[in-house]
Amino acid sequence: MPFKLLQSDVNTKARLGLLTTSHGDIESPFFMPVGTNATVKGISAERLEEMGAQLMLSNTYHIYLRPGMDVINHFGGLHSFMSWDKPILTDSGGYQVFSLTRFRKLTDKGVRFQSHLDGSKHMLTPEDVVDIERGLGSDMIMPLDECAPYPCDYEHAEESVRRTTLWAKRTKEHFYSKPNDKGQLLFGIVQGAVYDDLRKRSAEELLTIDFPAYAIGGVSVGEPVDLMFKTIDWVEPLLPEDKPRYLMGIGLPDQIVRAVGEGIDMFDTCIPTRFGRHGTALTHHGRMIVLNAEYSRDERPVDEKCGCSVCKRYSRAYIRHLIKSSEMLGLELLSYHNVCFYIHLMKEIRETIKENSFTAFKEEFLANYYQK
Repeated sequence: MPFKLLQSDVNTKARLGLLTTSHGDIESPFFMPVGTNATVKGISAERLEEMGAQLMLSNTYHIYLRPGMDVINHFGGLHSFMSWDKPILTDSGGYQVFSLTRFRKLTDKGVRFQSHLDGSKHMLTPEDVVDIERGLGSDMIMPLDECAPYPCDYEHAEESVRRTTLWAKRTKEHFYSKPNDKGQLLFGIVQGAVYDDLRKRSAEELLTIDFPAYAIGGVSVGEPVDLMFKTIDWVEPLLPEDKPRYLMGIGLPDQIVRAVGEGIDMFDTCIPTRFGRHGTALTHHGRMIVLNAEYSRDERPVDEKCGCSVCKRYSRAYIRHLIKSSEMLGLELLSYHNVCFYIHLMKEIRETIKENSFTAFKEEFLANYYQK
């Protein structure tokens, strides 16, 4: 098995694990910086390595459209194209197609859609997505699934579960019809919207198909946070202990800390760089809008508990000045800090699980994070 469970927390469901890939081992639980277009916005590969990023997430839909598979194949895969020799997970693009409501049509065969770039028409089947992700050479690959929106009625959610299971069967059959020379890890994605019976049905059907790893999809699509955590409560007990568990697209730091305690191993979100580009920092005391006038003379670092290179060198006032002056460096510095904050948060979490002190860490972190 590519995943080894090393230790479980004594008081919660938090877990320490080791995920082995062709491009290196990954300690879990972990956070994946999002590099949708083969780059984490505003942060170079060498800076990601500097801050201790273990891996990166990229997106099949976006890479397929631009630069296109001809370019990727010319370079021999995404790792070479990006000059990144650590693991990569690629999302199938199902979520992106889901968001193109007016420009796509779903059938059991696959999805027909228009490119958001130039309006060109495309058809992707589950088998096509497998072939594309094989060409990308990513270490972990997600299958094509149907992500139901929020809110949606029961019938819509039930249909998305049926189709996701159908596509999952075809994905696995096609994936294993050829040698897995690159040692890629294939995930199954649990759907079912906010309906507990559909979530359980989806998980059970995917378990019957038997994937090496499992993800909970269709979350962070507008539903209240309490419903997101109910979804974890419904699904997590059904997932095998000896396989990684991925909560897709989640989330804010407090949500990640809580979800680790519920037995989740893998996380991703574009929030760190998105917030950075809009002048917001993530800190141990919650969000900080650096653009606020109160920071115009503030000599302190963005986060006094953070040891990243930005916080060691630059003041809140200076970063605010850069952003107010439309200097791109200001947004880059905040993005760097935010991603580094997530990576170091996961390192803290792993250390406290190892020391059987995760519960105390969780309580202290959440108490500080929610301070006003």
